[in-house]
Amino acid sequence: MDKKIIKIHTEFIELQQLLKLASIIDNGGEAKYYLNENQVFVNGELESRRGRKIYPNFVVTGKDFEITVLYENK
Repeated sequence: MDKKIIKIHTEFIELQQLLKLASIIDNGGEAKYYLNENQVFVNGELESRRGRKIYPNFVVTGKDFEITVLYENK
């Protein structure tokens, strides 16, 4: 399993942006298809909304990845 830590400088990040930053998808347009075809969990709950707000300390998991989101001051 590929474990990653993504640091954000804002209050939240959308799920599609997070998947792109983590190199799970190549662009935001792929997010809808990816979420329909793959199970993605946010804090253990199945999520299919690409615009879902992901806040610091959230954990996003999929078949072969785990992303922890942390807040970092600029």
